[in-house]
Amino acid sequence: MAVFDPALRPVRRVLCFGAHPDDLDFGASGTVAAWTAAGVHVEYCIMTDGDAGGFDDRTAEEITEMRHAEQRAAAALVGVHTVHFMGERDGFLEPTHAVMKQVVELIRTVRPDVVLAMHPERNWARIQRSHPDHLACGEAVTRAIYPAVENPFSYPELEAAGLAAYKLPWLWLYGSPTERENHAVDITSVFELKLEALRQHLSQHPDVPAMERYVRTQCLAKGREYGMKDGALAEAFHVVAVNAADTIAGF
Repeated sequence: MAVFDPALRPVRRVLCFGAHPDDLDFGASGTVAAWTAAGVHVEYCIMTDGDAGGFDDRTAEEITEMRHAEQRAAAALVGVHTVHFMGERDGFLEPTHAVMKQVVELIRTVRPDVVLAMHPERNWARIQRSHPDHLACGEAVTRAIYPAVENPFSYPELEAAGLAAYKLPWLWLYGSPTERENHAVDITSVFELKLEALRQHLSQHPDVPAMERYVRTQCLAKGREYGMKDGALAEAFHVVAVNAADTIAGF
């Protein structure tokens, strides 16, 4: 199994997928903040509008507008200035070819070194991490990455439009079952940015202090688990080498 080593291929561009506005802020915004601080270009793609989330009587259209604004504000705080919204209905996301084609198109357009997405496997230790949309996000992205992104015969209309096939080096999955995690990022220096990004999603947090305590506790636990210095805060991922130096792949 290839171990992630940015020295072998520096990370310069990253494309991050989330099922709902705020998923990336919970799962990976500290890592994103560390990347952008180092000069990495990061873009977000949010697959659903989050129109089934919230605690008031706003219409779906009003909720969508609000959640888009919240996500843009949160992204900007961690250095992300391009947010793509796929526009699927909250609670109805499926790994269909229509969705996968959009994923392939975006990956071939951005041509990132890392694609970051939600994990496609159910997490039985904390089932709330495994909202059906989360699983669908992970499954759609994983299916799109191999083989479609690198196969010129998949969605040939994209190749005809000038979006050439592309061999992605790395897939990072967040919200993973613990037993799948194999890489952690120390986010201590940017943890307050992560919290500030989460605070932008006020429509989703009826108890902000409780949310912040939970996030801090989880990140402290990951820091300890990965043997970081006392008090370090971390985010953990299941990192998969899609195209490493020793990869032999066929369609």
